[in-house]
Formats: sequence, C-alpha cells, structure tokens
Amino acid sequence: MDISLKTIRERLLTKKDLYDEYNFSKEQLYALWAFFDLAQEFASIKNFYRLCVLIPKEFFDHESFLYLVQGDNYVELVASSEKGLLEYPQKTNLPLKREYFREGNRHFFPFVGNRKLLNLIPAHKEKDLLGILEVKANNLSEQEKFFFQKYANRIGYSLHIKLLIDQILQHIRFVNELVADIEHNVIIPNIYYRYLFKQLRKKIDSLKEIKTILTDKDISDREKEMIENLYQELLSCYQQIEKHYENTSLFLESLLRQEHFREGRFVLRRRPCRFAKEIIEAQLERYRKRFEQAGIMIDNRLGGVPAEEEFVLAVDVGLLSQVYANLFSNVLKYAQEVTNEKGEKIKFISFGREVIPDYFGPGRDGIKFNVFSTGPHLSPEEAQKLFEEGWRGSNTNGKPGFGRGLYFVRKVIELHGGVVGYEPTPLGNNFYFILPLKTPPQIDKDSDKEIKCH
Repeated sequence: MDISLKTIRERLLTKKDLYDEYNFSKEQLYALWAFFDLAQEFASIKNFYRLCVLIPKEFFDHESFLYLVQGDNYVELVASSEKGLLEYPQKTNLPLKREYFREGNRHFFPFVGNRKLLNLIPAHKEKDLLGILEVKANNLSEQEKFFFQKYANRIGYSLHIKLLIDQILQHIRFVNELVADIEHNVIIPNIYYRYLFKQLRKKIDSLKEIKTILTDKDISDREKEMIENLYQELLSCYQQIEKHYENTSLFLESLLRQEHFREGRFVLRRRPCRFAKEIIEAQLERYRKRFEQAGIMIDNRLGGVPAEEEFVLAVDVGLLSQVYANLFSNVLKYAQEVTNEKGEKIKFISFGREVIPDYFGPGRDGIKFNVFSTGPHLSPEEAQKLFEEGWRGSNTNGKPGFGRGLYFVRKVIELHGGVVGYEPTPLGNNFYFILPLKTPPQIDKDSDKEIKCH
C-alpha cells in the first residue's frame, strides 16, 4: 500500500528520536554496522549463519549460538561461534517462546521475520518464530539485553529475505526444469498428432473412393444413404477434432515457450499475418456453435473497415488469438438480452475494426479492433478496474473465473505497443484494443507464400 511522503517523514523523525533513546555504545553501533555490511556481502545462507554468531564473539567476547525453528514443534542448533556451521543441525528442547528468556548464564533472544511476508515461507504457525539467538554471559545489563534483542530482530529480518531469495531461486530452477520437461514430454509429442491426422484423413478419403465405387454397384438406396452418412459424419468429426487440435497446439506453444519463463515475461514472436482470417475468424469458428446454443446472434457489420479489406499486421498470432478467445469467452458468460428501438428482444455479438489516423502520433495511425455484446452497462467505477489483475465485476453471478482474462488481454496488447479500453454503447458494452498500423503491407493475391510488411 502506497503511503504519503509526509507519513514517511514522520516515521523517519520517530526513528531518529528512538535511536537517541537507544543510547547504543560505539562498540554496539560498530557491531550493527558490520552486521549490515557483511550480511549483504555474504550472499549464501550458510555464511550468514556464521556471521550471526561471530558478531557477539568478536565485538563483545560472548559465545553465541543460532537456532532455527523447524516445523511446528522443535528448534535446531545450526551454528555456534566456537564450531561455526554445524555439519548436522542438532535438535534441542528449547521452548518456542517469542519473548526473551534465560537459563543460568544462557540468554535467549527469539526473532521473527517481516510480518507481511511470513506467509511466504514456512514458520512456526502459532508464534511466527523463525529462530532464537543465544548469548552466553554471566550478567547482561538491561541495556545490553535490549541491544541483543534488537540485533536478533535484525537477524530475523535479514534471514527472512535470504530465505525468500533462496526459495525464489529454487522455484526458478524448478520452473526451468518443468518448462524443459513440458517441451520434451508435451510439445514435441504433440507434433506427432499432425502425422496421425494426416493418416486419418487419408483413410477418410479412401472411404470416399469406396463410396464412389459402391454407388456404381447394384446396392440399395438405403445402403448408399448409410455409406454417405457415415462418410459425412466421419469427415465432420475429423474436421472438428483437427480444428480443436490446431487451436490447442497454438495456445500450448505460445504460452509455454521457454523464453517466457527464462525472461519472466511474455516474449513476442511476431510474424506477418492476415489478422481477420488467421486470428478473428479462426477463433470465431471455435465459438460459433456455442454462440448459437446460447442464443447469441453474430453480426460483424459494425466495423469501420469493409469486410473485404484485409490488414496484414506483424503480431504474435498465438497470443493475439488468445486475446480474442478471452473476449469471445466473456461474451458467452455475460451477454444479455436487451430491447432495441423497435421493441424487439435481441441478444448478439458484433466485432469490427477501424483505422484511427495519427492515433499514436503524427503519421502513426492506429487500428481499433472491437468486440461488442448486448447487456447492461458497467458502472464507471467498475469500468476503471476492468483490466486489473484479479478483478471481477458485480455481474459475474457465480460464473467461474479468476479475473485474469482481461488482465491477460491488456498485457498482450501493451506488449504489442497498443492500448485497451472499454466504452458503453447503445444496447451494450464495447471492449476494444488499438494497435499501431504501420505502412500498409503489400498482399500477393495469387499466393499466400509471400506477404511483405513495411
């Protein structure tokens, strides 16, 4: 949560006053400074453990020991100023106390981590303990106890960050291994289906030849009809499965690229494509029957560009296809019936595109793509949050979702140098995005092999 400059200034002044009250000696200040400097210099957790126990020994000549909480019910000794890092941590019977306690000449200073980050690493659930610092001394003044508790607190905060970094690095290694396994065990084997589809299509074509031969023979009309129906049904099933496979493969290969995981962000693979045909129409075919089943009519006549005028844009086809999949999916979920100016009940989806001159600056035109659906308008407050991660509107009505669809749309469009938006329009809601439109490319009308983009 962001806070004001005034609040931060007030906290600084409070801390300044507190430091005066601490009244730390020069040696105590040197010990803290050395700890802060070396905690950053020694990156590994093992060296950090050694540093924690050496500070009390070298600055104050007190033997010290570092304990870490393991699980919910026991503490392990991991390092001492005499032996350094223990090869095998020793389980102890120390109590899981959050406050200072003492046993003879043994003084124990428990420490926790950053409270806001405690849920990110394993910690003692009941006390939120990370560990305990032990300092051996016959007598410690109240000021010395106060100093060592503050020192233990600094250990807790620094250790917490190092544990988080170590956990993040482990996650990164795991993700990289997982991605390699996905490519080896999912993406590459998935390509084999293309071969199987080709073989299946050959079998269906063979059935067509057999059908032709048999219809010339002396067989009944009923038998001819059965053969024809079987052929048509097989061909239809094949075409549906092939389309589903091609789309699933496109999504898998575009989402699970190694570059995404290696760089920690979506990495575009641009290529020139006929936007309407390869992206919009391809995704519309996936949803056409589902729109029909939901009673949603399709009207693509509202764009500002004639349907026959095609644009070739250099975009990431896989990611832009998923943009339209998200937008069409939202139409299925949220489109509602409305009454038009003639008093008719209607429920439909519309999509189009229009060129916006100089949208991105002088001589830099934009092309606006939109997906419209009928239904009540969103409130201005909801409209402002539409493209935020995890946000879901008040009209979800228990429909499944995680609030990531429009956020994904925004991220992909912004990577392409574009912008996203929402506008209430007569009869419903219009979701749109605007991409830079460079010099109109030359389309070879006689061949799909060569498409030039400038």
